[in-house]
Amino acid sequence: MNKPIDLYYWPTPNGQKISIFLEEAGVPYTVHPVDIGNGDQFTPEFLQISPNNKMPAIVDPDGPGGRPIAVFESGAILVYLAEKTGMFLPQEKRGRYAVLQWLFFQMGGVGPMLGQAHHFRGYAPERIEYAINRYTREAGRLYGVMDKQLAGREFMAGEYSIADMAIYPWIVPYERQGQNLRDFPHLKRWFEKTGARPGVQRGMLVLKDKRSPGMSDKARENLFGNNQYQRR
Repeated sequence: MNKPIDLYYWPTPNGQKISIFLEEAGVPYTVHPVDIGNGDQFTPEFLQISPNNKMPAIVDPDGPGGRPIAVFESGAILVYLAEKTGMFLPQEKRGRYAVLQWLFFQMGGVGPMLGQAHHFRGYAPERIEYAINRYTREAGRLYGVMDKQLAGREFMAGEYSIADMAIYPWIVPYERQGQNLRDFPHLKRWFEKTGARPGVQRGMLVLKDKRSPGMSDKARENLFGNNQYQRR
């Protein structure tokens, strides 16, 4: 694996899943910033790689058959990289599906629901109590599911895997989701252990200084306004 992976990235939880994997696996990669507040995700060049105008995405110049391949959707990227490297996804079927079900749990539940909690608690232009309560409570329910799963096991599927990499960045902003890790002791232990891994720490730092603490009107329009809904 001599040719670096091209990583199209911005420091959000979905992007950080991939930078964590690449750091943990020691895979060489080149970061191509996709400033989603600036609208970089809508450029024709990026849409050729990620037709859903979402980052992260990768281009592996040494893909199957020795030909380049572009992969979008963070879960698919994690599976691709795990299979390419032979790391963090068991070959044995029971172990493999144990990991995949928790990866899909993140993709279908943790990401979307915690993302909605972020939005309605911090970004929505008006305060909607129903939405805030719904998604804060659903975030708490999902935290409880993970806490129960982690009782008696070190990581989500037993051994450290792409499932842990997928979930961890979404738990980092737990306070913004209205949660307290003291209420979930097994999840708290996992969170601290996972966050102490050097590869995780390096992955979380990628382009961290590029992310602004505030949000401009342009960024709000690109992320939440009509720009999202234009056909391209």
